[in-house]
Amino acid sequence: MTTPPAPPAPQAGGVRTLHLSELLKRPVTDRGGESLGQLADVIVRLRGSELPLVIGGVASVGGREVFVPLEQVSSFDGEVLRLNSAKLDLRHFERRPGEVLLRADVLGHRLIDVENAHLIKAADLELEEQAGEWVLTGVDTHRRRSGLAGLFGRGGGEPGPHTFREWSAFEPLIGHTGSLTLRGPFARIRRLKPAQIADLLEEASKDEETEILGQVHADPELEADVFEELDEDLATRLLGARTNAEIAEVLSRMRADDAADAVAELPQARRQPVLDLLPPGQRTKVLTLMGFNPTSAGGLMGVDFLALPPDTPVHAALAAVGQSRPLQPEALTSVHAVAEDQRLMGVASLVTLLQSDPDATLGQVCDTDPVRVGADTDVVDVAVLMSDYNLITIPVVDERRRMIGIITVDDVLETTLPDDWRRREVAQPPDAHVGDGP
Repeated sequence: MTTPPAPPAPQAGGVRTLHLSELLKRPVTDRGGESLGQLADVIVRLRGSELPLVIGGVASVGGREVFVPLEQVSSFDGEVLRLNSAKLDLRHFERRPGEVLLRADVLGHRLIDVENAHLIKAADLELEEQAGEWVLTGVDTHRRRSGLAGLFGRGGGEPGPHTFREWSAFEPLIGHTGSLTLRGPFARIRRLKPAQIADLLEEASKDEETEILGQVHADPELEADVFEELDEDLATRLLGARTNAEIAEVLSRMRADDAADAVAELPQARRQPVLDLLPPGQRTKVLTLMGFNPTSAGGLMGVDFLALPPDTPVHAALAAVGQSRPLQPEALTSVHAVAEDQRLMGVASLVTLLQSDPDATLGQVCDTDPVRVGADTDVVDVAVLMSDYNLITIPVVDERRRMIGIITVDDVLETTLPDDWRRREVAQPPDAHVGDGP
């Protein structure tokens, strides 16, 4: 019987770590040192917000993949994984819900780099012993060995230095339905802005799309925000794969102008059924907006804005802004003074209100001849007006000056930018976090 080499010495500070690339293909032996096979994978159990716990491995024994519990291995970080039990369950390994195979599920799939909001591949994984348990702690995203040998075995030359980042900085796209429900409540993807998630979806494969949307779906408001940010063609494809009721559920939470655009892109046969399933208020707004030319101010505007009587005190107008949480924040940068017949009497910016006498009336502090456009105004003309007058919003009125909508600067930018503006690089510019210290 040969004596296996001694396990590697603990690292400085007594912390014991292992790299997945070092573990794969290590020999698995019985108590007497006789070879049983090789380690093919390492299994961790998801634990919500805690680090994934190593529970064992998958060994290739006689052409069959079997489960090797961690407690049956005498030394997990030894050069040979020797069993300390006389019995090994030789039934074919079948994973349970919440179990993740590090080689097959993580190294074989991309991860979301949450900090930088893009998809990466893990070149290696780091395991660490903490309080007598082995847990998954780090990800190396830089391949440092040539060929496949460095990833799936220990050959192929000496490894270069690793640069591991904390596991908590990543969201794995495992592709295993049984794991998704356990990860959902703790999904780190929800730290991202809707536009960043939209970028990820535009970069993702079909399977990755499904998993990302599965996590986003747990937060209906976030899901609606993401669909507002998606490339039009992708949004249409993703919505088209859903039932009419599911489409209506998403559209009911979207801004009415974005929902109207989404309905217009649906196949003709599906538009009316989806419209019929929308809540009455949202359906009315969407139908109104669909009646305008999409390249006009009417097709660009939103129909949710803050309008108050001219005799409203400034302090009450400010209170109304604070209470208008359902409205788009950009639309709340202006308060509109309107008469009983909805005729626009003036516009006051939020800054003007903050700097005015709280007891003054809205009519006294507002601009009584504000820049405004008609519903048929071309979007380029709208952009020129907003640029010339440094406007964040511009009201849309009918021929009797009755207010029917509002255009925000972000709507204008989206329309006037090149058609392929969404196909931008996902990586943030180098100065995106200027001033962020260590």
